[in-house]
Amino acid sequence: MENDGEVSSEVQTVSSDEPRRPNPELRKLLVFKVYKRRWFVLLVLCLLNCSNATIWLTFAPIADQSAQYLKVSLEEVNWLSVIYMVVAIPVSFGTTWMLDTLGLRVTLILGSGLNMFGALLRFLGTPQGTAAEVRYILVMLGQTLGALAQPLIIFTPTKLAALWFPDHQRATANTIASMSNPLGILLANIISPLMVPTSAQIPVLLLAYAIPACIICFLATVGIRSSTPPTPPSASAESSSCEPFVQGIKLLLKNKAYLILLLCFGSGIAVFTCFSTLLEQILCVQGYTNDFAGLCGALFIVFGIVGAGALGLYVDKTKKFIEATKINMSFSALACIAFSVVSLMPQQKAAVAAACSLFGLFGFSIYPVAMELSVECSYPVGEATSAGLIFVSGQVQSVLYIIILQALTKRLADAPLSTCGDAILSWRVPTLVMAGLCSVFTCCFIIFFHTRYRRLEAEEEAMYVTPQINDSATGDDAPSVDT
Repeated sequence: MENDGEVSSEVQTVSSDEPRRPNPELRKLLVFKVYKRRWFVLLVLCLLNCSNATIWLTFAPIADQSAQYLKVSLEEVNWLSVIYMVVAIPVSFGTTWMLDTLGLRVTLILGSGLNMFGALLRFLGTPQGTAAEVRYILVMLGQTLGALAQPLIIFTPTKLAALWFPDHQRATANTIASMSNPLGILLANIISPLMVPTSAQIPVLLLAYAIPACIICFLATVGIRSSTPPTPPSASAESSSCEPFVQGIKLLLKNKAYLILLLCFGSGIAVFTCFSTLLEQILCVQGYTNDFAGLCGALFIVFGIVGAGALGLYVDKTKKFIEATKINMSFSALACIAFSVVSLMPQQKAAVAAACSLFGLFGFSIYPVAMELSVECSYPVGEATSAGLIFVSGQVQSVLYIIILQALTKRLADAPLSTCGDAILSWRVPTLVMAGLCSVFTCCFIIFFHTRYRRLEAEEEAMYVTPQINDSATGDDAPSVDT
């Protein structure tokens, strides 16, 4: 059996008058190991997630230069980003089946391959000699390949954490992998404007994004040798995806706690998507510049990554998934309300920046913890299925919310402070509606969501053999030890 220098621990039974023994099917789970190579698999996933996010939003920060170079309208440039949202909804169902059926390795290699070919196709479509119509089509095809890769990548953190990491590291691993996506978004918003002062530099930018994608595809293909470690790190890892895909969907639809999480947290994802998408348009009405809007977006992401890291470590130690999620959702709702008020006021840069920072700090940190909570409340349904449906719910609600909020805007005849250009819209009602939706679904979640930690209970049951436990390997009762 392969071993990377780890120490294993084995639980043996000791005779007693009335011994309690685990299910015979779970007896093999009484020996667990953790492997150092799990950190390499996590690194590859983080790099892939970050790369895919930079490809997704390559053109958004340089929309004017992109429209000039590709000879298309701004609306057509926007579709280079929107295509990710459109493709993700139908592809997500196939992705959940693939992760739970074909495994982690196949999914990551396919995702990294699609990401690489999409990045290369975008670069090959940009030489000066290419016709303008062909250039845009090739770039859009490249974006579509990247969009096909996104669900394969975003759905993977919960699966990776469950299969490779012990229970006291799962939330941290999920957090690290999940937060690499907003890190990629932040990098795209920094790198694209820096490298493209004029439209002539766009081919160089696309090459700069394609090179890392190729390296990451090589690392995934050569470096990831198996979907699971030789010996599971926890009791639940061996039984991961034990429910067939269709049966898992049926179980989820009958799970009241999961359906509440699906609706309420999906709404939270939609609110965050609306905030990120519409931030510049909301702030420009009151005279805030694009640079300031970009700063607020950066603060939103940076504080979110910091909050997610802290909360992931806390939840790994305490296992208080429900309490952490409810408290952070409450503070997120308050931050959203604060933003909806201060964003309507001119010359309040400090207040607007603080509201964006707090919104990211409390809101972003919920994502990985809520994904772990979805697995806990739906076990033994596969991790990719339970977490993936929440992502789909968020994407569907995001489209609906953006359509509704844009429909609620009103054109302003006069806005002396505006930096919006020709089209000046009032976002007073939409921002208040956004805050209201966030508050309503937060209250629903706090009041109605209650669940058992099914995965943790299954692991405890698998570990329990008799009231007296003797560890022959290490002398303590820890199920897994990493050296």
